[in-house]
Amino acid sequence: MALVNGLVVVLFWVVSVLLLAGLARRILGVPVGWWRSVVFGLVLVAVSPPILQFVGDRSGLLVGDRLTGSSAAAVLLVVLTIAWTFTLGLAALVILEAILPTGTVPGLVTLVRNWRGQRRRTRRYTAIVGIAVRHGLGRFLRPGRLPADPGLGQTAVALRRALEDGGVAFVKLGQTLSTRRDLLPPVLIDELSKLQSQAEPAPWPQIEKAIADGLGRPISSVFASIEPAPLAAASVGQVHSARLLDGTDVVVKVQRPAARHQIAADLDIIVRLGARLDRTTGWGRSLGVRRLAEGFAASLREELDYTVELENTQAVAAGLQSSDRIVVPRPFPDLSSPTVLVMSRLSAASGGFHDLAADDRRRLATDLLGSVLRQIVVTGVFHADLHPGNVLIGPDGTVGLLDFGAVGRLDRTARSALGLLLYAIERDDPIAAASSLVELLGRPEDLDQRTLEREVGELMVRYRTGAAAAAGVFTALFRLVVRHRFAVPAQVAAAFRAMGALEGTLSLISPGFDLLAAAQAAGGRLMRDAFEPAAVRHTLEGQLASLLPILQRLPQRLNKIVEDTEQGRLTIQVRALADRRDRQFITGLAQQMMLTILAAAAAVGAIILLTSAAGPRLTPTVPLYAFLGYVLLFVAFVLGLRVLVRVFFRASLD
Repeated sequence: MALVNGLVVVLFWVVSVLLLAGLARRILGVPVGWWRSVVFGLVLVAVSPPILQFVGDRSGLLVGDRLTGSSAAAVLLVVLTIAWTFTLGLAALVILEAILPTGTVPGLVTLVRNWRGQRRRTRRYTAIVGIAVRHGLGRFLRPGRLPADPGLGQTAVALRRALEDGGVAFVKLGQTLSTRRDLLPPVLIDELSKLQSQAEPAPWPQIEKAIADGLGRPISSVFASIEPAPLAAASVGQVHSARLLDGTDVVVKVQRPAARHQIAADLDIIVRLGARLDRTTGWGRSLGVRRLAEGFAASLREELDYTVELENTQAVAAGLQSSDRIVVPRPFPDLSSPTVLVMSRLSAASGGFHDLAADDRRRLATDLLGSVLRQIVVTGVFHADLHPGNVLIGPDGTVGLLDFGAVGRLDRTARSALGLLLYAIERDDPIAAASSLVELLGRPEDLDQRTLEREVGELMVRYRTGAAAAAGVFTALFRLVVRHRFAVPAQVAAAFRAMGALEGTLSLISPGFDLLAAAQAAGGRLMRDAFEPAAVRHTLEGQLASLLPILQRLPQRLNKIVEDTEQGRLTIQVRALADRRDRQFITGLAQQMMLTILAAAAAVGAIILLTSAAGPRLTPTVPLYAFLGYVLLFVAFVLGLRVLVRVFFRASLD
């Protein structure tokens, strides 16, 4: 019997706690976490008996454990007491939700499940912060504004060394930052450009096993031979020359076995560190460090998947014209996987481009620039990282492009706007160039169009005076865009950065290369090709096909409008609040006002009743009007909580 009674008590407690938790979530209308709702119900059930005992003693209904008043009055007082206890608990729950919203603190189950990973993350985070402090960068991690820096050059060197000590992901981060001339000063850019991802080759037995695991079959079943010594070794992977069973010379790009795990752990640290700097430092918010960290992490995760690079290679190759002297490796999809990429091997001239005549080098630079512009403006798929190490000069005078881990993509609208920008530059028309920039990037709210046109014109004049002056033209254009507070989409920024990286490669291939003149000529040719009668007719035919259903119904609609006008039946109907969001806004506003009015009315009524000394009594010590006043005050309190919840938790409610 005792066991049955115990089970009944436990069942009563469980049901009471769950009912109170669900009722609290229902009344507040906020997605409060179930765990804290259950704790709220448990506390409420635990404190209710002593509170009831205290109220009974003070009201005179209880003397010890004996009921002295009427049972009806006792029931009403118990209900009111529980209601007020519940309401005060709701107020505490609202305050807790405002200070620590649901999800801010991980739950107990999550903490227990992830404690090992959290411990490893904490150790790594501590190590990264220690590296920064050791290199004198600790002051940049403190909350507040960017500290005064007496020597930016020294800071740049310290940053490069700290990134090198940080490991693979941090070296990659530095290399990415070295392309952001729109964000960082030249001193930092120059120093970060010295970061190299070259590394000591991994032992051949490890690489041999990684290749076999990636292929899913023995190496001997795919390759007739493979060189254990790598052609190149980076921090993420390394490249080996090989020969297929049919005699085709290929290269095998294989990911280091521990690279993915190490980079994934460090990317988590980089994203968390970026979020912390964005939250606690002014310079972090001004640079958008959190957004940069998240974008870098997404890009590097793609680079870790070699199937993405395979698809990128095929997409760029599909956009090359047969007459181009630009070639890309041919990938072998059947022999590739996320960690292994097999491609045809491109032959390189023994002396590279250094042994070529000046005219040949200029021709190669012109061909490369024209091909990249065509990729950006016409096909929309372009190589986004054409530094000198990714450009190979063949013995037959062709230019080979390597490493398609970073590829940008532009939609038709962006390609058209970029093409018009190049065409305006070719015609020396700053007004059209400024309009193309606005079309490409969208108009900022406070844009001064005349100032933009003048600055674009000044830039065109400054950089058209010769090859030496043309260096840095795309970087200068990007800085102009940022200075006028344009919101640059990620892929458009990738196109600007690709052209900025290409500048250095072209100047290395052909010193003194007139980049602006070549870009004007190539852009003009591309736009003239786009404006040829056949191309224009093809574009118009496509647009006409999309408009054909509308044009077919247009005569009937015009005829009906004319008839209705002649007979005086033409009406224009405007439906107010036709949009569902507008109706929801008005409804929410009306509900908010009604709740506020009801809460205020209940509070006023409660005050009137509580201050009334006359009237009947519920018990010898509890006046009836006072009891009703507390009931109304309870209603006012609940309605007030609802109003506060709708004001302060609107995002959660939406």
